[in-house]
Amino acid sequence: MLTQSSTRVLEPADLGAALAVLDSAPVENAFVTARVQLAGLDPWRLGGEMWGWYTDGHLTSLCYSGANLVPICATPEAVRAFAERARRTGRRCSSIVGPAAPTAELWRLLEPSWGPARDVRAHQPLMVADAPSVTVAPDPLVRRVRKDEMETIMPACVAMFTEEVGISPLSNDGGLLYQARAAELVGSGRSFARIEDGKVVFKAEIGAATRQACQIQGVWVAPEHRGRGLSETGMAAVLAYALADVAPLVSLYVNDYNVPARAAYRRVGFQEVGAFMSVLF
Repeated sequence: MLTQSSTRVLEPADLGAALAVLDSAPVENAFVTARVQLAGLDPWRLGGEMWGWYTDGHLTSLCYSGANLVPICATPEAVRAFAERARRTGRRCSSIVGPAAPTAELWRLLEPSWGPARDVRAHQPLMVADAPSVTVAPDPLVRRVRKDEMETIMPACVAMFTEEVGISPLSNDGGLLYQARAAELVGSGRSFARIEDGKVVFKAEIGAATRQACQIQGVWVAPEHRGRGLSETGMAAVLAYALADVAPLVSLYVNDYNVPARAAYRRVGFQEVGAFMSVLF
């Protein structure tokens, strides 16, 4: 056991201690917790390293370093240690994302060596609901996407990603990894859509799921159908599915400049409880 403040790469034997840290903030940490519960701490299975910060021999903060760099329950001292390790290893991630305050400090320390970023989204409200909507009726046509509907759902997934992130998910490997992830969500019953005449009108996924909380992502309405309230009724439907089948807390985070989406989510019943930040490369 470490006897002073220090950081190291965690090993499979550290799984229990890492899960204890993750479980201390189940909504904020849902994305990483889901990955760790599925894959453990082996870097090959996890898709990256988990760095741990120890104070007086106790694990108190984490940082996931994979396709994303994610500070977890990170104290200011831990953030400085994670930034130093990240500078030494060099940038391998496509984004830094996490709770706004530690992520902002992490980026401040890394920007001189890692910058400039393609985009910085400094305030992304984190929203949570723990009950079905009482103000918006769920869209009865929103349902789970079937495995034989991959060709139908993929164009909508690509359009959503390109619109949200600013680049196509097909640009690097032809979309193989992105399509595999979409297929995983469909196969696990966590992809939802309203499909009319073979085209997606509304879609959303439950991208991360733990026993305590889950996170909705990829909310999208086809441009020609916007302005009809379909995001509200669609989200009410996905929220009902999530609460009934997945977890007692349902979360999402949204760009602060997307005022219509924030208002729609509030009408469905989501409340803002914090904020994330994303740095995109």
